[in-house]
Amino acid sequence: MPGAADRFLARARELGIDIRPRRFPDGTRTAADAAAAVGCEVAQIVKSLVFIADGQPVRVLTSGARRVDETKLAAATHADTVRKATADEVRAATGYAIGGTPPFGHDAPLEVLCDEHLLEHGAVWAAAGTPMDVFDLSPADLVAASGARVIDIAS
Repeated sequence: MPGAADRFLARARELGIDIRPRRFPDGTRTAADAAAAVGCEVAQIVKSLVFIADGQPVRVLTSGARRVDETKLAAATHADTVRKATADEVRAATGYAIGGTPPFGHDAPLEVLCDEHLLEHGAVWAAAGTPMDVFDLSPADLVAASGARVIDIAS
């Protein structure tokens, strides 16, 4: 596996989580691509997104079937301004590229918000450090490993 995937697997092990990634050479860059590759619903795909709230990066975990509501995000972070992070900001905040950003195991701690709709599934799928590697876990493990605060943040 590429360096980013190896780094993520090591960090998951440090958290006591046994990740068994699956590799899809054609990529799983979008939620629809990932769902088609693993054979699940788009709603079971974890989008690990980074937003900038009043100049600070915030990680948002949401279902592949939903969109982050920036008004709800601003309220949850008590921010006056919220915007999607640029590719460079995502890499700087997490150590991973867009499309492969895992939901935990980042270079630095970030505030993490998880949309409550992800908890509706028995298992969810997330990026494992690259746009080609994904893994499954329970929503409870996702929340515990990421240290996320679960809220209604999507539309």
